Amino acid sequence: MVATIMETIFKEKSRGKLSLIHFLVRCFAVAATILLLTDGSHAHVDGVEMLGDNVDATPPVQRTEVKSFEAIRDDQWRTVKTRGSQFVVGDRPFYVNGFNAYWLMILAADPSTRGKVTEVFQQAAAVGLPVCRTWGFNDGGWRALQKSPAVYDEDVFKNMLTRMNTYTNVTYKDDPTIFAWEIMNELRCTSDPTGNKLQAWIREMAFHVKSIDPDHLLEVGAEGFYGPSSPARLQANPNTYAGQVGTDFIRNHRVLGVDFASVHIYPDTWMSGASVEEQLKFAQSWMQAHIADTEGELGMPVVFTEFGVSTKARSTFNATSRDQFIQAVYGLLLDSTRRGGAGAGALLWQVFPEGMEYMDDGYGIVLPKAKATAGIMSVNSKRLVVFNSRCAWSCHWGCRKGGAAAVGGC
Repeated sequence: MVATIMETIFKEKSRGKLSLIHFLVRCFAVAATILLLTDGSHAHVDGVEMLGDNVDATPPVQRTEVKSFEAIRDDQWRTVKTRGSQFVVGDRPFYVNGFNAYWLMILAADPSTRGKVTEVFQQAAAVGLPVCRTWGFNDGGWRALQKSPAVYDEDVFKNMLTRMNTYTNVTYKDDPTIFAWEIMNELRCTSDPTGNKLQAWIREMAFHVKSIDPDHLLEVGAEGFYGPSSPARLQANPNTYAGQVGTDFIRNHRVLGVDFASVHIYPDTWMSGASVEEQLKFAQSWMQAHIADTEGELGMPVVFTEFGVSTKARSTFNATSRDQFIQAVYGLLLDSTRRGGAGAGALLWQVFPEGMEYMDDGYGIVLPKAKATAGIMSVNSKRLVVFNSRCAWSCHWGCRKGGAAAVGGC
């Protein structure tokens, strides 16, 4: 099914119909994340004030113009790497602004619904979201990766990494449009709160993935809960239970082969009953702690691979306060970006095209219907494009002359 998604992407690319976008896919049961990449600096949104704060002035999604794949030179498709606590593409930093769409595999497998995949890519690219994270695993049934609990099909695992795309004749493990693999989504092992079992499993899986594909980035997929190895940080967790689920943020990300850190942000789930103000305050401290630790303790970038709040009936958040939350996340990351920090980006949970409300878990955003939210995303994307396109690695992460002043300095 992952192959179906990726080949749909390249089929549209070959027809010149699909705009620039990065795609991230969670795969394995062992839930590998694939990020499919292009250079987001080429995205263009008409009429957006790059550095302004007035998102109301942002044009609607349908007015957005994004260059097609036809305009991308072969040398612009480069595998994303890490250098210190930043991502780089060639000699330029790469800051991530993206979204989650777990359902891509399901709809891409059916020709009658495959058009929804292209639709959401086009809508996301229109507001400058160059990274998409999606499922790439299959439990039970035909050709399942996990045939039964804890029983995996090694052939399916290996074929995912080594399969050749029939449109480009490039194997997935050699494809520069893949950003990274994720070992497992929100892994936990509550039977061993010491974290030793999960740590050993992460080591085993990281080695296995890298033995097949040493070039692409790899991340763990954990929520970011602190564990026994960093007792002083346990107070940063949303609750006591979070420190007893077998994960350990600092320790897990010291495993050889893990290239960047992943963290989730769900204050409405983790702090049920707390006010909007309390949840926003927690999200701020949660992000600051992880950015500081990835800089000081781990020396790697951190991506907040899921962040969102529900707007279902009786939820603490509504559409307006949800947008306030999104802006707060973007603002903290922009502060890190301005100083060349480890806050490398965030992926909103989650985006749907129109007509898929039946799959909405309360966190879904339909961009053409959520003009204010789409505007916030566009403004954030344009701000990051300034850094991605004007900055080289030469001075710390080093802004080129003329670029530093425009974005607040390096």
